[in-house]
Amino acid sequence: MDRAILLLSVMCLGISSQPITDSQRLFSIAVSRVQHLHLLAQRFFSEFESSLQTEEQRQLNKIFLQDFCNSDYIISPIDKHETQRSSVLKLLSISYRLVESWEFPSRSLSGGSGPRAQISPKLTELKMGIMLLIKANQDVPEIFTDTSTLQLAPYGNYYQSLEADESLRRTYELLACFKKDMHKVETYLTVAKCRLSPEANCTL
Repeated sequence: MDRAILLLSVMCLGISSQPITDSQRLFSIAVSRVQHLHLLAQRFFSEFESSLQTEEQRQLNKIFLQDFCNSDYIISPIDKHETQRSSVLKLLSISYRLVESWEFPSRSLSGGSGPRAQISPKLTELKMGIMLLIKANQDVPEIFTDTSTLQLAPYGNYYQSLEADESLRRTYELLACFKKDMHKVETYLTVAKCRLSPEANCTL
């Protein structure tokens, strides 16, 4: 556990120069990481929407409401009440799977320099941090016993040659799903972190 804490402390230099000494501190770093990713996701989605014509945006909104994200196959709480009833380990495990599901498709979100270039490395750092939290809560995490479903590349067909309209739809869905999933992870980690403070009000 001491080595795990030291590793996350080194990984998160710039957030704090003090050594991390407990799970609360580990959670604070993880929550900070996912909050930043969620803000980036919201920014990229808003920028893309603003570049669309009104009719394009209306049609894409209509299509997306009927469609689903690849990550929807990862079973997660259906509402805030189920989220609050879920154990810390369950929330961590779901968060881990959601973050890992974006490691491959995040390559198409990244590119060049600036904020977009931060996505892939920040996802990797967040996944490492969640892994440490899982290990701190269970000696042999269930999450690592069956990862076969995660070997399939989510959004793999995103890289196929597409017509202009189809490419526009795929980009819209990719950005919308990324924003949706980062919001989920932020919620789950925030609730899990709150559980470490019995006096806190963890109501969503």
